[in-house]
This record gives sequence, C-alpha cells and structure tokens, in this order.
Amino acid sequence: MRRMLTAIMLSAAAAAQAQVSVSDDYGNRVTLRQPARRVVSLAPHLTELLYAAGAGERMVAAIEHSDYPEQASKLPRIGSEAGINLESLLRVKPDLVAAWPNAGSRRQIERIAALGIPVYRSEPRELDDIARTLRTLGELAGTRAAADAAAQAFRQRAAELQRVHSGKPAVRVFYQVWDRPLMTVNGAHLISKVIRLCGGENVFAGLPVIAPPIDREAVLRANPEVIVASGLDSRRPAWLDDWSVFPGLAAVARGNLHAIAPELMQRHTPRILDGAERLCAILDQARARR
Repeated sequence: MRRMLTAIMLSAAAAAQAQVSVSDDYGNRVTLRQPARRVVSLAPHLTELLYAAGAGERMVAAIEHSDYPEQASKLPRIGSEAGINLESLLRVKPDLVAAWPNAGSRRQIERIAALGIPVYRSEPRELDDIARTLRTLGELAGTRAAADAAAQAFRQRAAELQRVHSGKPAVRVFYQVWDRPLMTVNGAHLISKVIRLCGGENVFAGLPVIAPPIDREAVLRANPEVIVASGLDSRRPAWLDDWSVFPGLAAVARGNLHAIAPELMQRHTPRILDGAERLCAILDQARARR
C-alpha cells in the first residue's frame, strides 16, 4: 500500500512538473499538460519567433507569408491573416496555436479557443517584448535553453544599439507604411520605438491611432528630415520618390528618402534589429548632411 501511494505521489509530481502555464499578452492564462508538440502559427512574426525559440521541429502548420527561416516556407498553409481555414487547422491536431488577433482573425481565434485548443495571443509593443515572447514560446514548447539564448542575444544587441546611438542629436522621421491610403504609425507602435532607439523622433508619434491614415498636407506641415518607407517586399517602392515633387520638404532637399524592407521593420522578431541597424545608419547620414 505504501509503495502504491509513493508511486501515485511520484506520478502526480511528474505531471505537475510537465505542466506548463503562462500568461499571454492579453492576460489570458495558457496552460498545457505538457510542452507543446504540435504547434500552429497564425502570424508570420510568430512563425519566425517559434523557430528562433528552437521550436521549429514542433510546428505543423502556419499561415501564408510565413517565409522565414527557409524551413517555414515548407509548412502546410491553413489560411492567411484575412481568414483561417478551420478545417485545415483541426486536421493537423494542434496542441498549441500561436496567434496575433487582428480585424481579420479575431473572431476565428476566439472560436479556436472555444474548441478547447490552447491559444497564445501575441501583441508585442516594446522591443523587450520580443525577448520576452521568445522565452515564453520556449517555455510552451519545452525549448527554454534555445529560447533563453536567443532572448539574451537580442537584449544584448538592442542594448549595444542603445549605447551607441543614445545622446545623438534627434532626427525628425516620417515612417511611411503605405501610399494609398497614406499611412504611418504613432508613438505606441514598435516601429516608433525603433526610431527612438536610433535617436530619431517620429513626427506623428502623438496621433491617437496606432496605424493612422494621414494626408500629404500633414506630412508637409510636419516637414520631416528623413522619410523611410516600406512596401510589399525588399524593393524600393516607386511611390517613395513621389515626394520629390516637393523640393521644399527637408527630406527631399537633403536627399533623405530611404526604403527598408518591411520584414525588417514590421515583423516583431529578432530581425527587427537588422532593420534598426539600417535605420540608425540612415539617421547618421542625415545628421552628416545638415
């Protein structure tokens, strides 16, 4: 009888140790009986983060545009940010879904959670949230060693950029997300935190909406010293040079119209520091042209 009780206690202790419980970015508790072995990603940045956290071998599906690292391109597709194919998702039998709620996916994410599938919801707003998310995903997938190493490397690299560029004269920056409609980001967006890391000042930081539409007159009034644009891919968007018709604009007068690939600025992954390095170099060049 004593042996049986001991065995039961040991089994319960092992089960407790295997259980994983974390809070997601929306304050929801995500609890797994054991580290995830079949993970589905519903956002390209989460796919990339999962690989960076050492959980790539545990992934069974992802959405469209999950293209980094190269292995991610081979994962089965279960929809896009505009809509998830629920049947395809259920077919791969996930024990964890990593999601980024947005207008196109929020209802479907809630439906997935209502089916009893654990859902981790991501919404990074600070650079350090990337490191924190790496560690959390590593905990959920049972790959803490790799995830902790990736998080530490990210924090060290971010701290070095901060050390090098803090205290430099501010440069007024307009970050152009798109042309029609003309869109930018406010101060709460992670892109704005990257601008600040490089000693820049987002000219539209004070707007109330995180990704607001604006008009050309607002840009002309703000008179940014640098315009940085993203497009659909790594190619320089043709519409960036449309600003050249305004020779009185400081960014045009000083030759400070630049493009950075969107995946290096708009995906909340370790590669955002690659984008930061490029942006910091652009701002240093702008300072030299004063």
